[in-house]
Amino acid sequence: MQAITLTELVDGVLDGPRPLPIVSAGDPVLRTPALSYEGQLGDERLHRLVRAMRETMRAAPGVGLAAPQVGIPLRLAVIQDPAEVPEAVREARCRVPQPFRVLVNPSYEPVGEARAAFFEGCLSVPGWQAVVARHGRVRLRGQDEAGHEIDEEFSGWAARIVQHETDHLDGRLYVDIAETRSLSATHHVIERWSQPTPDLAARELGFTLANRPPADGV
Repeated sequence: MQAITLTELVDGVLDGPRPLPIVSAGDPVLRTPALSYEGQLGDERLHRLVRAMRETMRAAPGVGLAAPQVGIPLRLAVIQDPAEVPEAVREARCRVPQPFRVLVNPSYEPVGEARAAFFEGCLSVPGWQAVVARHGRVRLRGQDEAGHEIDEEFSGWAARIVQHETDHLDGRLYVDIAETRSLSATHHVIERWSQPTPDLAARELGFTLANRPPADGV
């Protein structure tokens, strides 16, 4: 049987239903490092894929979506966060609105030692959330959809989104680095653990928050 090409795979996805079906945990595409994007799709097909991913992210709804989550093994992700949360949550989580961004071949490295632990979910692991300690500030490198270089620092919740989506491109899910005792059905997170920080959940579920005091305002 002849192997399907990348462009055939993308065309098949784009010719399918909208919003695009989101791949759930257990599919190997989520556990395989994605291919670097080197222009394989051409501009028109890439733009169509980006538009479809944007539509799918918003419909989910989510604040980020990586190409492997729609079955495409490419180092491509989209992010956008309207940050429509209560002010107390916004302050505790350093969450501010983020415009729509396309990340091509992204990679990140931590800036400083500050870490922050909060509940986190994933469109590919529906119905569950867990506490994840992540870098409070990261430096992101990559390109945008037009090939322009990105070299930018992200902090707070935006840094969390960048790390989460870039991890997808390396075959990692948030559950790989989560505090397993914090794993909670989403309805419990909403009903029990919706406080700005997961301190109460840590006490009642019996886990330790792996935070470091912010050194730079994160």
